[in-house]
Amino acid sequence: DDVDRAYFAVFDGHGGVDAANYSATHLHVNVGLHEEIVKNPAEALKCSFQKTDEMFLFKAKREKLRSGIFFLSALIVGNKLHIAWLGDSQVMLVQQGKAVTLMEPHKPERE
Repeated sequence: DDVDRAYFAVFDGHGGVDAANYSATHLHVNVGLHEEIVKNPAEALKCSFQKTDEMFLFKAKREKLRSGIFFLSALIVGNKLHIAWLGDSQVMLVQQGKAVTLMEPHKPERE
């Protein structure tokens, strides 16, 4: 179609690189192949994060892997920015030199 799209992601492994490498290899594929990517990019991101997480958990259990991950992706569709993340970090956008908080920081007492 004629809609400009851009995808960016950051993967930060905890306790090893297995989860980060796996997610970096599979997340963008799951996003790109999701049936809602054109009509509902936010839903495509959410479902793709969950699917990638479930896929890695299956692999980790089978191979007795113990690493974890924080990952973040940004999907720009036309003039809209969609952000999705998994894990214990903070996401912030800098727009025209000013910080724009996109989420509340992860804290142990938060659900």
